[in-house]
Amino acid sequence: MAGKKINPWLKMALELGPVVVFFAAFVRLKNETVTIGGTEYHGFILATALFVPLMVLSTLALWRLTGRLSVMQVMTLVLVVVFGGLSVWLNDERFFKMKPTMIYLLFAGILGFGLMRGKSYLALAIDEVMPLQPEGWLVLTKRLALFFLGLAIANEAVWRTMSDQAWVNFKTFGLPAAIFLFFMAQGGVFKKYASESEGGQ
Repeated sequence: MAGKKINPWLKMALELGPVVVFFAAFVRLKNETVTIGGTEYHGFILATALFVPLMVLSTLALWRLTGRLSVMQVMTLVLVVVFGGLSVWLNDERFFKMKPTMIYLLFAGILGFGLMRGKSYLALAIDEVMPLQPEGWLVLTKRLALFFLGLAIANEAVWRTMSDQAWVNFKTFGLPAAIFLFFMAQGGVFKKYASESEGGQ
């Protein structure tokens, strides 16, 4: 069932807003420390504590406005709540930094499992947005599964070897840019395997 259409700028604001707020909060609070109940929380944890509820609220707003959420949106929200919540609860930023790794490994695993069964779970999720022939979906799904695996490895490398600021920059700008460039680079697949029914309309 297709969801209701909303203003694309509003949709973008709801999807990217929490990430932008997290970045701004980290920049503002990265050198700050707050003591609550005898425990010191530094800027990264404070920004995470702000990000998690904002992510919940923005996702609920999307659901309320459109009437639906994709499987990826739901899984992302669950992992944000789990890993972000663990970071705040245990006062350990590593859980939140591992969150993108878990998300991309999960997505790669789901897509890979579908490919092993000869199916494209990606097609089930976004076929209405980008109609392709079955062969095209398999090609795109294989590439995307490998791409997600690469992002998971890249995230682990960045957070384990670089500064908090470098990781926040990577999460806020690097990951979205990489995903955008990936789909831009798939123009040949979209052109070669465009759905015949789409071309005939």
